[in-house]
Amino acid sequence: MRVVELSKEECRQLLKRVRLGRLGCSLDNQPYVVPVYFSYKGDFIYIFSAVGKKIEWMRRNPKLCLQADEIAGLTNWFSVIVTGTYLELGERQHPAQRELALEQLSQYSEWWTVPFAQKREAVTDRSIQPVFFRIDIESMTGLSTMP
Repeated sequence: MRVVELSKEECRQLLKRVRLGRLGCSLDNQPYVVPVYFSYKGDFIYIFSAVGKKIEWMRRNPKLCLQADEIAGLTNWFSVIVTGTYLELGERQHPAQRELALEQLSQYSEWWTVPFAQKREAVTDRSIQPVFFRIDIESMTGLSTMP
C-alpha cells in the first residue's frame, strides 16, 4: 500500500459523495474540532448549526478547515482537507445564499432539524434561530491509499 495525492477533481468528487466531516476552528491559540453535516457546491461548503461555541469562535476568527473522508478499511481510504473562510448567511445580509444553503442541505433529508430542536429544547428557548453559514474555499487537498 502507498499513499497518493488526490487531484482537485477527485477531492471535489469526494466532497459531493460524503455528508459528514469534521470542522476545525480556533480562538486564542486553542483549536476546536466538531463533527458537522455539510453540502458541497461549487466553491462553497454549506453548513447549519445552532449558536454555540463553534459559531461564537468562527465569528471572532473566520479562518477554518473541514476534513472529510471515506474509510473502507485500514488500507483503503480517501481524505480531503479544505481550508477557507466562514461567512454567516444572515437573513437580511445574504437572503439568496441562505435560501441556497437551506435548499442544498434539505436535499439530504431533514437531519439538520434534529440538533436544532434538541438545542431549543435543552435551553427551553424557542427564540433560538438557526445559523446557516458557508465556507468560502481557499484551498483543497486530499490523499488516498493505493494498493
